[in-house]
Amino acid sequence: MPCESKGHRSDQEQKHIVSSENADAGSESGSTPGTDPESGPETVPEAGPAGEHDRSVWDVVVVGAGPAGASAAYAAAVAGRHVLLLEKAELPRYKTCGGGIIGPSRDSLPPGFELPLRDRVHAVTFSLNGKLSRTRRSRRMLFGLINRPEFDASLVEHAQKAGAVLRTGASVSRVQQHGPAVPDRRTVAVVLADGETILARAVVGADGSAGRIGAHVGVKLDQVDLGLELEIPVPPTVAEDWSGRVLIDWGPLPGSYGWVFPKGDTLTVGVISARGDGAATKRYLEDFVAKQGLAGFEPAISSGHLTRCRSDDSPLSRGRVLVCGDAAGLLEPWTREGISFALRSGRLAGEWAVRISEAHDAVDARRQALNYAFAIKAGLGVEMSVGRRMLSVFERRPGMLHAAITGFRPAWKAFADITRGVTSLGGLVRTHPLARRALDVLDRQKAGAAQGTGKSGREQDRESARDDDGRDKDQKDGAVTT
Repeated sequence: MPCESKGHRSDQEQKHIVSSENADAGSESGSTPGTDPESGPETVPEAGPAGEHDRSVWDVVVVGAGPAGASAAYAAAVAGRHVLLLEKAELPRYKTCGGGIIGPSRDSLPPGFELPLRDRVHAVTFSLNGKLSRTRRSRRMLFGLINRPEFDASLVEHAQKAGAVLRTGASVSRVQQHGPAVPDRRTVAVVLADGETILARAVVGADGSAGRIGAHVGVKLDQVDLGLELEIPVPPTVAEDWSGRVLIDWGPLPGSYGWVFPKGDTLTVGVISARGDGAATKRYLEDFVAKQGLAGFEPAISSGHLTRCRSDDSPLSRGRVLVCGDAAGLLEPWTREGISFALRSGRLAGEWAVRISEAHDAVDARRQALNYAFAIKAGLGVEMSVGRRMLSVFERRPGMLHAAITGFRPAWKAFADITRGVTSLGGLVRTHPLARRALDVLDRQKAGAAQGTGKSGREQDRESARDDDGRDKDQKDGAVTT
């Protein structure tokens, strides 16, 4: 389910972002990481109060301690590097997120990591704008549900056990790869809001899609959606009704859907749709809560956030700086699921940051950064491409998708296999000719319609969705349990 790490940058904050050239990594001596042939090993600082750090060089500095950042810090620390993990908040901190942990997320966790699950999902109720409710059940667990403050804190603890040093309350103002703050071209300067400068051989940006590092790299964002979410405490009788079961509602706005996730004595209830009509999204949430009989309960937390997907040509690095997770705009465009993308891209970023920290010149650093980009695009990039196509289908034909997943057993099996991690969206299209042909046909239909009307993207999808909504109003509600 959708997750987003950070909020918007203010105009004042934007002014502090400093650009740098792409090849800001120069040649140095042929020493191994952390050593200098003349002066011996570099001194690596211990974490302490602001102002007490010396100007020694860390191998890797990771900005942002969410799932992407903690995974990057863990991967670099396990490799034996000196790693500093910076987080502007104090941990644990609340995070707006559905908290669904699917198979790819579980498979990307550090060895020995115990998931702090609040519930295990064995059933999913699907509805179409509150109608045609159908529940599908599974003997095996489909996915788990967590609270992000607990989950994130546990990931950070694992990174610390691997050797990473955590520093909270550290807000990054800018990153520099040249200038007076940078002693040589193998070094990156991370400048904090209080003026302190931290030096590193490589930097990983995991500070969210509105963070400083993505702006430094020049990340370009394509799809932007608005998510609204409530944390609703409920009495034991209500909690028992939802135990082990989630609700997914295909919503009235193009590309929108809602969810109810049970987490013990609290229900996480939210909706998401394309940014642009916040009032309509808010009405959807209010109607959705009322239809579930939850309007009489007072939410403990009400929050909103934007999810942002990268464009295909968006960079993933600049010089010795990499981005991952939300900072890179990496999430699944259809469901806006971001935790698995954060964990997987964070691990890759940490591994390649180690290689970049070892690079002795700009050419080698660039080579390693390109290898990181290739690894991301070959895996997560393929999943995002299929997700965009699925979103396009869903925006125009939500009723068709609802009918397929609730009434066509292979479609339900595909959903279950994806949530368990048996396959992915990309793998599904590669291995199932019928799914591939269906998407190809729908792609051609959309392209033809757009060419005929001169419209493209979500304009065309909104019109198709309105047509579907008119037909759906003539259908009656139903309930089937399978």
